Amino acid sequence: MITQDDVRKIADLSRLALRDGEAEAFGAQLNSILTYVQQMNALDTSAIEPTSHVIPLQNIVREDVVRASLPREAALQNAPDATDLFYRVPKIIE
Repeated sequence: MITQDDVRKIADLSRLALRDGEAEAFGAQLNSILTYVQQMNALDTSAIEPTSHVIPLQNIVREDVVRASLPREAALQNAPDATDLFYRVPKIIE
C-alpha cells in the first residue's frame, strides 16, 4: 500500500510539486494500479508465448535496388560553406 508519504517522496525524487490533496489522490490512483498489476501477476501465463505487439505486424519495405546517387555538385549546391568535395562546418572541438 502506497502512503501519502511515499507519494510525496516519489514526487520529490521526480522534482514535481504537489498541491494540497494531490498526494492523497495520486496515492489512491497508484494503489489502484498496483492492485490491478497484482491481479495480472496472479494469472498463469506459462503457456502464452512472449510478444512485443498484441497485433501481428509485418514490415513493408521496398526492394533494395542499386541506383545512381545524388551528384556531388547537387548535394553541395545549398551548403552554406563547402569546398569542391566536402561540406565545411565550424570547428567544435578544441
